[in-house]
Amino acid sequence: MTRTPTRRVILAPDKFKGSLTAAEVAAALATGITRVAPHSDVRRVPIADGGDGTVEAFVAAGWRKVELTAPGPTGVDGVTSYAVLGTKAVVELASVVGAQRLPEGALDALGASTFGLGVVLAHALEHGCTDIVLGLGGSSSTDGGAGMVRALGGRVLDMEGRDLPGGGAALVDAAAVDLTGLHPAIAAARFTLACDVDNPLLGLSGATAIYAPQKGATSTDLELLERALTNWARLVGPEYADAPGAGAAGGTGFGAMAVLGARMRSGIEAILELLDFPTLLAGAELVVTGEGSLDAQSLHGKAPVGVSKAARSAGVAAVAVAGRCLLGPNELRDAGFRTCHSLADLEPDLARSIAEAPALLERIGERIADKL
Repeated sequence: MTRTPTRRVILAPDKFKGSLTAAEVAAALATGITRVAPHSDVRRVPIADGGDGTVEAFVAAGWRKVELTAPGPTGVDGVTSYAVLGTKAVVELASVVGAQRLPEGALDALGASTFGLGVVLAHALEHGCTDIVLGLGGSSSTDGGAGMVRALGGRVLDMEGRDLPGGGAALVDAAAVDLTGLHPAIAAARFTLACDVDNPLLGLSGATAIYAPQKGATSTDLELLERALTNWARLVGPEYADAPGAGAAGGTGFGAMAVLGARMRSGIEAILELLDFPTLLAGAELVVTGEGSLDAQSLHGKAPVGVSKAARSAGVAAVAVAGRCLLGPNELRDAGFRTCHSLADLEPDLARSIAEAPALLERIGERIADKL
């Protein structure tokens, strides 16, 4: 009896934002593939690029989920989590102080803080983590990481030596920064920032100008926040203000580099390295990746293109799956994809496409299996 050869397929999608998590996308694709090709060795490796869903991607890969209570961007406590494997930890800014943690979605451009992020980092340090990757996507604040620094033991003082309140606007009155009480475990820890933007802290392409309007900042607010971050940079480390990624997450990239000695990495490259993705690719015949919308923005450091780059380096073919695909054949080829399957091709109505996404992904999985 001749046995059908086993073909390994790696499913490494990002989330379909507003529809399915990365793990749910991978599960639906796996169902469709194994229905047509039951002897396939299908391995699910849901991924993220540092934004929301990053911790869940590592939990799906077998890392331990650590839950704790931490303040959100406006100080309201909530349950959040990070992922741990040995002395390594993955912390996701979005799940602690991101937009999803704003009470009733109410924006607070001037007062939102990263304090809760520092609470999570302190928890990881106190529980033996010495190699911490911090995903910087999905921020709701523009405080230069000052809240994070305060939660880790730093003090931001006014001219009278009093502690300033949280939020980016307050930094305009900062006269001194006292780091003598900084968490002692920081000195022996290594911090890596997983990020897909390269904006500096200040200026026309900085944290305030580019991202603060999305967080509810008015034109008057923008002027105030820019002065506040300029003052913060002067006090903490002006040499870091122009570093690529310093403007990430409302300037949290700057605060982490200047105070924690963090180094910036491409989000998806850092994530794939931690997941030991090159080893997973060994012996694979195909990699399937994707996200909700595959478009021009995807070509600038987003997760699917990072996955296809890794696959190409390993000599493994890659195909994309998306809710909608706005890239042309040449763009897909240049990005390393053999083809792209979109839900919109099967169901043009957006509402129905979102509602029926699992079933549609199963059908796409079947189509992919037909070509194995």
